[in-house]
Amino acid sequence: MFKEAKTFSSFSVDDVPKAKQFYSETLGLNVTQDDSMGEPFLFVHLAGGGELMVYPKGSHHTPASFTVLNFKVDDVEKAVDELTDRGVKFEIYSEGMIKTDDKGIARDDEGKGPAIAWFKDPAGNVLSVLEDMAKDK
Repeated sequence: MFKEAKTFSSFSVDDVPKAKQFYSETLGLNVTQDDSMGEPFLFVHLAGGGELMVYPKGSHHTPASFTVLNFKVDDVEKAVDELTDRGVKFEIYSEGMIKTDDKGIARDDEGKGPAIAWFKDPAGNVLSVLEDMAKDK
């Protein structure tokens, strides 16, 4: 039934103009806005033809407590450096199961998982950049 259905993911933000600026200017993604539904909805166009809908929730917005969007990159260190230069702040985890270095990168010393770093959009939703483990295969 859903094998041929076009799919997309979505999440809310508290400030659409800030989200539009972040996703288009800071992350450099193609973002379009649709105001036909009475409120501004953003459509973030992702590599490979994927699409993400970002919708307004204003003061009722609660940021997701989990990663809502992951970006596979060839070099996580380079991606973190570039995003840091653009003003993105990475999460630092020093307690619990996940530990990051001072740049915010978690590395699996056993090589079972990708190097990954988490950051937040202006609405507090968690995003990540992670090294594509398939690139070496």
